Amino acid sequence: MKKILHLISVAAFVSASLSPAYAFEPESTDPIKMMVADWTSMSIDTEIVGQILSSYGYNVEKVVADDSARYPGFEAGDLDIAMETWQTTQQTAFQKSVATGKVLDLGETGLHAKEEWWYPSYMKEKCPGLPDWQALKKCAEAFSTPDTAPKGRYLSGPVGWGGHDEERVAALDLPFDVVHAGTDAGLFAELKSAYERQAPIVLWVYVPHWVPSVYSGEFVQFPKYEDACYSDPAWGVNPKAAYDCGKPEGWIKKMGWAEGEKKWPCAYQIVRNFQMDNETMSKLVQQVDVDGGKLEDVVGEWLKANEDVWRKWAACAA
Repeated sequence: MKKILHLISVAAFVSASLSPAYAFEPESTDPIKMMVADWTSMSIDTEIVGQILSSYGYNVEKVVADDSARYPGFEAGDLDIAMETWQTTQQTAFQKSVATGKVLDLGETGLHAKEEWWYPSYMKEKCPGLPDWQALKKCAEAFSTPDTAPKGRYLSGPVGWGGHDEERVAALDLPFDVVHAGTDAGLFAELKSAYERQAPIVLWVYVPHWVPSVYSGEFVQFPKYEDACYSDPAWGVNPKAAYDCGKPEGWIKKMGWAEGEKKWPCAYQIVRNFQMDNETMSKLVQQVDVDGGKLEDVVGEWLKANEDVWRKWAACAA
């Protein structure tokens, strides 16, 4: 089987920002393997919980895993905790994995997910009718590049994020080529460059994130998602194809290897108790991605300022 995991730090969460809790004895010294993916909000909440667990003596490791391919790793026990699973792209795979009994739904984070096509406000002048998705059929060339003309270019996220953009373009008969960014950073670097030049662009934007607060723009309004859109071709505007709708939006959940809760019950309870809101997370992401703050420092400052909050999450270790 293709190896999808890569250990990046054996002692990833040795933190000077939190006072050690020597009175608590971790249930096991085995490493808790926390998944890290390629977007900043997940790096942040993983760092928050990782530093908390480390302060109580848990042995915590960061493990990089592809977002869509994580599930065999969790079912096999190669991964223990993931702080973000987005309903927008991972709902079906997550539910199937939980149904095996080897993976736990550890509850919602409190964050509300939205991922969709997004364009800067200046593109609305070049494509009257937006944000209605049908406008894209008439003005695709306004979003074109030399490589795609006369078709428009849609800049999607890294391939591992999923999202069914190719299927959506085909089902809705949109004259667009889907081009995948290599990384999260590359995706938004291209937006920054286009915005500064007032150049054509429509791309994958998600929230919680800093983009909607930094740049003026809108999400494209596709036909509203229903489960049948992805499973029943007869549903929707194209009776011969699935995915003729927008992406679902809603929860961002935590997940875990089921056997891990037996090994580290208090650690899993801390993960279950973790809560965050979009406004706070968007500000933390902006501090890292836009302001250039070091991830560990940004998280450390938040932990110092919110000790009363996270100590309640860790009541089982008090």
